[in-house]
Amino acid sequence: MYYFPEQPPYFLLAIGLFIAVTSGAGLSGTLKTIVQKWQKNSTEKSKSNVYSQQLLVPFIGITFGISLFLYSGLAIFGFPPILALGVGLPMSLLTCLLVWLQLISMLTFAKTQGMQALDLDSLS
Repeated sequence: MYYFPEQPPYFLLAIGLFIAVTSGAGLSGTLKTIVQKWQKNSTEKSKSNVYSQQLLVPFIGITFGISLFLYSGLAIFGFPPILALGVGLPMSLLTCLLVWLQLISMLTFAKTQGMQALDLDSLS
């Protein structure tokens, strides 16, 4: 027996992609602003968790958009909705959690060691 959804969630797929891309643009702008503040106030020591709070809202938007996109994509390819949600949600949440931890780690490293420590092209 095959499963054919009556209405594949193409609209949800597009909405999820739109949310993820627009939130990614917001995250990029916020990161650029943070780095510009670091360069302008290089002598001032500020806490990293202030920056992580500024980045949290756009990152949650990215996470929500990716989760919706992945769920919709799996549902379009024939997964039943509960299975698509059961596979897509944990996969996207775990991936986004790992990316968040890496982002905060890199920001902390760049704040303490300087942006030049991240420049891999100048090491050769």
